[in-house]
Amino acid sequence: MVLQKGLLCVLVCVLCFSGFICDVKGEERVVEGVVRIDGSRPIAVTDENFICATVEFWPPEKCDFGSCAWGNSSLLNLDLNNSVLFNAVKAFSPLRIRLGGILQDRLIYQTDRTEECKPFVYNTSQLFNYTLGCLSLDRWDELNSFFTRSRAIFTFGLNALNGKTVEEGNTSFGPANATLVAKGSWDYSNAESFIRYTVNKGYDVFAWALGNELGGIAIDLFVDADQYARDTIALCRLVREIYRAKIRAPQVMAPDDLLEPDWFQKYLEKSQGSLNIISQHIYNLGAGSDPDLINRILDPTVLDIAAIPLRILQNLLNETGTSAVGWIGESGGAYNNGRDGVTNTFVLSFWYLDILGMAATYDTKVFCRQTLVGGYYGLLDTATFLPNPDYFSALLWHRLMGKHVLRTRFEGSSKIRAYAHCAKNPVSS
Repeated sequence: MVLQKGLLCVLVCVLCFSGFICDVKGEERVVEGVVRIDGSRPIAVTDENFICATVEFWPPEKCDFGSCAWGNSSLLNLDLNNSVLFNAVKAFSPLRIRLGGILQDRLIYQTDRTEECKPFVYNTSQLFNYTLGCLSLDRWDELNSFFTRSRAIFTFGLNALNGKTVEEGNTSFGPANATLVAKGSWDYSNAESFIRYTVNKGYDVFAWALGNELGGIAIDLFVDADQYARDTIALCRLVREIYRAKIRAPQVMAPDDLLEPDWFQKYLEKSQGSLNIISQHIYNLGAGSDPDLINRILDPTVLDIAAIPLRILQNLLNETGTSAVGWIGESGGAYNNGRDGVTNTFVLSFWYLDILGMAATYDTKVFCRQTLVGGYYGLLDTATFLPNPDYFSALLWHRLMGKHVLRTRFEGSSKIRAYAHCAKNPVSS
């Protein structure tokens, strides 16, 4: 093991997967191996605050497969006065939080306190099965007070569908090559009023993000890469104009999609100079409804699937010459809420710690866990806000792991993973 003088390096993960320690008879087995760490230079550099978590807008009525997993975890109804929640966030000092998700593209912003501000209502005749919802100015004030007191750093996802018309259409990127298509330019008038209010109140937004899962591999609705780039340029100009008198303007982030190489390449090329952060989503474990989910979590070949989009995005960033950096804007392992008794238990830490280490090696700057609270994959329990096991994995990573990633490999078994970074607070020798 080679270590650069003056840097203390921490081996964060030695992950040993099921079926390796004990044979079928329950007898212990010992396998020798060697961990090799090259400390001569970093192979990647993450953000100082790599750990991030998401908070969504789903109302309590959000149910899948007969289970309603979201409770009062929405940005619109989360109990911001709960001391357990507050202390869980403040323990990071700071914790990055991404505010958004699917319903951000059904959200309007109150611009006058005399305006009526209605919540989301479940309606299968509406896009994404919900009516338009509203974020009130009072609630926005409350959220910002919470973020300030808990020292959170937050990114806010804006509604990218305002002004667009939705039509039936075909795209090679959507499931079964068919999906709804959103056409037309982004109408940013409501977002502009909201951002101006935010600036006038002195609220510190790290980044304004545009849209959620509207490009790349389309889920429900698709926006062409060229149009998405034009909308991103419009957001960038808007942010620069509103913040022109400020010392620092927030970053511009998009598109928060499952990666499709051709779409992402075109989007990167067309949005050059306007995009600071390109964000992708990864759900390499499959559906939360899968009864075999535990075995998938403990299968190294399944975990290796995450390396594919990570590697592709890293290559695209290098090839296009963009100044944008890569984030994982959302990843909870298993989509559709996760799985109760699995993704909120210790076993998911094998996936979580592995993908944290893996993402860092591919120069991912920030990793946003789905979710801070909500669904069955939250770092905190939806009902009590008490920490689930992965909360402690996140906190330990945040406190111990520095931003310099070291080349690390384990020689001995494919079922053991090892990752190393320079320590967050290095000790000189």
